[in-house]
Amino acid sequence: MSSRALLLVNRHSRQGQERYSEAIHCLETLGFNVIEESTENPKDLGDVIRRYRSKIDVVIVGGGDGTLNAAVDAIVDTQIPLGVLPLGTANDLAKTLGIPNSLSEACQIIADGNLRRIDLGLVNGKYFFNVASLGLSVKITERLTKEVKRRWGIFAYAVIALQVVWESRPFHAEICINGQSIMVKTVQIAVGNGRYYGGGMAVVHDATIDDQRLDLYSLEIKHWWQIIPLLPAMRQGRHIDWDNVRALQGEEIAVYTRKPRPINTDGEITTYTPAVFKVIPRAIAVFVPRL
Repeated sequence: MSSRALLLVNRHSRQGQERYSEAIHCLETLGFNVIEESTENPKDLGDVIRRYRSKIDVVIVGGGDGTLNAAVDAIVDTQIPLGVLPLGTANDLAKTLGIPNSLSEACQIIADGNLRRIDLGLVNGKYFFNVASLGLSVKITERLTKEVKRRWGIFAYAVIALQVVWESRPFHAEICINGQSIMVKTVQIAVGNGRYYGGGMAVVHDATIDDQRLDLYSLEIKHWWQIIPLLPAMRQGRHIDWDNVRALQGEEIAVYTRKPRPINTDGEITTYTPAVFKVIPRAIAVFVPRL
């Protein structure tokens, strides 16, 4: 009996519209009974998944990290296995999981049926796959419009980041972790569940999405130009070794600021400080390549 697959593709993602038919053909060729659903608003994805919960065997989401984030709460609720088709700009979750950008290869991984239970992060009741952060990344998110992504692709992150960095101003925050209270003056606090975020940067070089821990770094630079030598290290997750970067690990982390500051989860602004971050071990099952 063929598997019943609910296919949800963000038609507004970088490749979603042009590759939608290709995805359907590829999945049907591999034996899936594909149920097609589309929505103009990614926030409606959860409702669609819940509506089909008793009629499907797998949910396949095509798009970027923001589209996946819009579906994650319903995936947790229904516990339906998740298939990932990397059709966005950055595809950081796919990179963390080792899923290639090739559509045919990503479909084959789902057909192979190798499931891995992964952790999720949770901040103020909102789940995230990759990273939740405040500071620089929020300003980058606010400027990363669909038009900018379409024009520059993956390079949009670097282009916008350079614009934002020189305007950055440090802010004060209190980080509570492992029974400690730490006061910091920082331009960015990032809390990672997976390894990659922001177009391929790594939170920590050895982070995995099933290590049952959160990795925090606080970027405590005084002048905007100090981030420039850090950038190559941030691609590898080695920035944590630098003197002006604070690195911490824990299962639960609280962050307080003098005034509410927006928090970016997987590329979408979803909540504000004060914030409590938690790791939810083995929260959902995802199709990944065989080792």
